[in-house]
Amino acid sequence: MNRGRLLLLPALALAAGVLAAPAAQADREHQPAVRFATFNASLNRGAAGQLVTDLSTPDNAQAREVAEVIQRNRPDVLLINEFDYVPNNRAADLFRDNYLERGQNGARPIDYPYAFVAPSNTGVPTGFDLNRDGRVGTGDDAHGFGLFEGQYGMLVLSKYPIARNDVRTFQTFRWADMPGAMLPDDPATPAARDWYSPEILQVLRLSSKSHWDVPVRVGRSVVHFLVSHPTPPTFDGPEDRNGTRNHDEIRFWADYVTPGKGRYIYDDNGRRGGLAAGERFVVAGDNNSDPRDGDSVPGAIQQLLHAPRVIDTWPGSRGGYLAAREQGGANAGHRTNPYFDTADFNDQAPGNLRVDYVLPSRGLAPVGGEVFWPTSDSPLARLNDASDHHLVRVDVLVTRR
Repeated sequence: MNRGRLLLLPALALAAGVLAAPAAQADREHQPAVRFATFNASLNRGAAGQLVTDLSTPDNAQAREVAEVIQRNRPDVLLINEFDYVPNNRAADLFRDNYLERGQNGARPIDYPYAFVAPSNTGVPTGFDLNRDGRVGTGDDAHGFGLFEGQYGMLVLSKYPIARNDVRTFQTFRWADMPGAMLPDDPATPAARDWYSPEILQVLRLSSKSHWDVPVRVGRSVVHFLVSHPTPPTFDGPEDRNGTRNHDEIRFWADYVTPGKGRYIYDDNGRRGGLAAGERFVVAGDNNSDPRDGDSVPGAIQQLLHAPRVIDTWPGSRGGYLAAREQGGANAGHRTNPYFDTADFNDQAPGNLRVDYVLPSRGLAPVGGEVFWPTSDSPLARLNDASDHHLVRVDVLVTRR
């Protein structure tokens, strides 16, 4: 088996909810569309080593469902969120060999020759009591919440070559080094943004997992696959330490792709600056932020959606629309059109939300996209149980320049 792989993806709903006609447009251009996707697959486990154990045989029920979702959507370049980090691609190789490259329930096998994994901040201790519960060393006291190092990590799979020497990771970028950072405030004191002491801010990292710039070679062109998984804006108190962090984790990519705004950024090798003007990219991930509903800081995801070079293609699904009507509860009061929802959360709070995004840049030509959310009467509705998130895909033409 060749070990060095990347992605392809399907049709997308445009802002008005109208589907494009990708095949015809791609034919006119004499060039195939490339399908980019993100999927929070909930392949995290409760103990270190458990994911490797579960993937070492081809009969783990959840992993089979996740693999089938991927096989039926057939992305070319894919981000999987909540895939525990294991060095040397060990878990990634097992998932490819035992699940993706074996047809699941009649779906065709899929091969990803290229994979990228890197360490995550989850479970990495800070040495401080970040949540002020009187204990040090809990999951809440890590740089990113986790019971062990690498829990809830990320995996990029691709059918196209990854330019590995040009990959940039931003795991160690400090939160306090972001100009105007929205640091959490202790409501019991008159000072501003003082939940964390100066000593904590000297070490505390911005990324709850990491931010990766993974360049993918599509023919003679390069597309930067910008992936992350900001923390949920909950599980905290009135200081809103997770909500403010979620806001700034999202802001990181907005600054990175906007010329002139990313000068403060440095990567794990010490290289400074954001993405060069004119470079093409796709931002992908579970951002844990809905434009109008849920618990994130108002305007958090809009920082990215409204960034000058970002295109929001509004992929959606009939399944998400019907699920909100069938489930009721908090969904009845939501302002975001449920056609665009990507996650099926507790119906009382927060309800179903749009939190997973695939956002191409100007310079790419979106031709289709979708949220994979089968309706309850579909034979594939059983796959809705694979995760509480749904795969999101967007097809783009990568024209030569």
